[in-house]
Amino acid sequence: MEQKPRVLVSKCIEFAACRYNGQKINSPEVRFLQPHVNFIPVCPEMEIGLPVPRDSIRLVQDESGTRLVNSETGEDHTEAMTSFRARFLDSLEGVDGCILKGRSPTCGIGNVKVYPSHGKVPQIHSKETGLFGKAVLERFPEIPVEDEGRLNNLRLREHFLTRLFTLHAFNLLKGSMGELVDYHSKNKYLFMSYSQKLLREAGKLTANHEHLPVKEVYTRYRLILSKMFDSLPRIQTNINVLQHLFGYVSKHITKQEKELFLDMLERYRELQIPLAAVTSLLQSWIVRFDTSYLAMQTYFQPFPKGLQSILDTGKGRV
Repeated sequence: MEQKPRVLVSKCIEFAACRYNGQKINSPEVRFLQPHVNFIPVCPEMEIGLPVPRDSIRLVQDESGTRLVNSETGEDHTEAMTSFRARFLDSLEGVDGCILKGRSPTCGIGNVKVYPSHGKVPQIHSKETGLFGKAVLERFPEIPVEDEGRLNNLRLREHFLTRLFTLHAFNLLKGSMGELVDYHSKNKYLFMSYSQKLLREAGKLTANHEHLPVKEVYTRYRLILSKMFDSLPRIQTNINVLQHLFGYVSKHITKQEKELFLDMLERYRELQIPLAAVTSLLQSWIVRFDTSYLAMQTYFQPFPKGLQSILDTGKGRV
């Protein structure tokens, strides 16, 4: 298996000027990711033979169902897109995550506009999923899938990256119980920040008191991981983890340092500072007091360090 995650990405995001208007989308998030993943760029519209530039296309909903048509002429591209997406997704040997063009009638994973027909008519609603994006979500239900607009949001981006690299690390395991125990131990506090209940379930699996076959243990563990990352970690669960970790070093630090930590914890609770500010402070004490068990915890760095330099624009869609 490849050492870098494989990420499917809409080709118009940073890779090629292939949008309907002949433009390319600027995405700092995708640029920062390039050294750390192996991207698989795809433009579904070009793959079914549409030119660049081209007329815009849209989703149309009528008595025959939801169709992909030319916005101006009504030419129907549904069959061509359905055929392409099946062939393309069948050809992928493995993919760890996806970044798709938001609100696109092909790649959108939500909030796609739907119309009653082609031409100048008002939309019916904007809650649909694009034809290609829908197939991706159905084919890969366990992997992180996001659109480029939502990745502008710091919390959504960190959740995507955490899920991407944590699941990829699991996929790199060779299938021994020792490896799984080590993986679980290193991710203990990261998993705690998502769900203490699922952390306990995963812990029982690694203990394997039922003497299950190793392959079955891995299968069940993967399902737990999938549930674990279904939603973002809550602020309060992160605070609980931070307080737990603080207990390891609190007896070694000064009164002023304790007050600083508690103040930063409250500022994080009020969303005045990012989580990384608090974890960085904790890390400095872990290094200072040589707390090796905590130093290996992925909670402090669940994805490559270089990706932490991406700034939050505050414009992401939640």
